[in-house]
Amino acid sequence: MLNIEQFEVGQSYVTAKVQNRYGEKVTINIQGGRPGIELQETFFKTKGESPPYAYLVTRLIQNNRIFARKLPVVGQRDWLLIYEDALLELSVKDAYDELEIVLV
Repeated sequence: MLNIEQFEVGQSYVTAKVQNRYGEKVTINIQGGRPGIELQETFFKTKGESPPYAYLVTRLIQNNRIFARKLPVVGQRDWLLIYEDALLELSVKDAYDELEIVLV
């Protein structure tokens, strides 16, 4: 579970700092476009292989509903990069503050 402190809104994306498993602050970037995710290796133990899909799950603050998406893993980056239109819109509205990512 990634605990998101605060979103910074850009022109077509949002960023936030999250803590990885080593206690380091790493950037997460969420933007619209073709659904997909580029993983950051200090969040996940992938053993050098990229799984085909990742599930993103969060609970919306205002109505306590669960938001879930299945995204194809499209590569790896120095930061966590998520392409998903609805998740971007919800982050601009500060609708959630935690994000769980499950690799399959």
